Amino acid sequence: MSTLVIQDLHVAIDGKEILKGLNLTLNTNEIHAIMGPNGTGKSTLASAIMGHPKYEVTSGSVTLDGEDVLEMEVDERAQAGLFLAMQYPSEITGVTNADFLRSAINSRREEGDEISIMKFIRELDSKMEYLEMDQDMAQRYLNEGFSGGEKKRNEILQLMMLQPKFAILDEIDSGLDIDALKVVSKGINQMRGEGFGCLIITHYQRLLNYITPDHVHVMMQGRVVKSGGPELAHKLEAQGYDWIKEELGIEDETVGQEA
Repeated sequence: MSTLVIQDLHVAIDGKEILKGLNLTLNTNEIHAIMGPNGTGKSTLASAIMGHPKYEVTSGSVTLDGEDVLEMEVDERAQAGLFLAMQYPSEITGVTNADFLRSAINSRREEGDEISIMKFIRELDSKMEYLEMDQDMAQRYLNEGFSGGEKKRNEILQLMMLQPKFAILDEIDSGLDIDALKVVSKGINQMRGEGFGCLIITHYQRLLNYITPDHVHVMMQGRVVKSGGPELAHKLEAQGYDWIKEELGIEDETVGQEA
């Protein structure tokens, strides 16, 4: 079992504190969901874990199996087994999907132990079929000209090919119609198991109708303020966030930026 521990994490953007002492522990074989109003720092958490230079960690720690994640370069975090499915995936001209994926897989393997072309093609074809993706997408430039739904499926394709220890999925359901949502959810559920843990950032219960989380957390004002099981997400969908604010005495304000 692997463990990702986030302890008393404080993160600022341009001198403005966004995360204000966030604590969270994830184990493999668990799916966690984070929900919360706009501007509470959910996407900031994802970007800080993966080392986006815009986000300054002012104090606190992030460790993966006891190793200091914050001391790693961005590529080292990926090689250690962290994966981020971005809310707005980048387009990269001149690099095909297939070339990107094979390079990413080989970057996590020892020199001389690169994945063979035939094995790579078999795995890629199989997973693209599973995600109901056109085979010609493998030879298209990464995300270039992709629809929103195609980009999100492509993020899940990367997840299934790379097999990370922990995946952070930042609003993977954003902009998806119901058919695409079902396919994306199918891919995430296929990954569930002892060697995989997941943190899903979402605004909506609808994704959690297809991916049942083990734990649901509510973020407000840069912290996790409440945790529970799947029933917590259902209550949020039915009643909104006001009952939590009233219960905890939280003023109706945000950190001012959802980044």
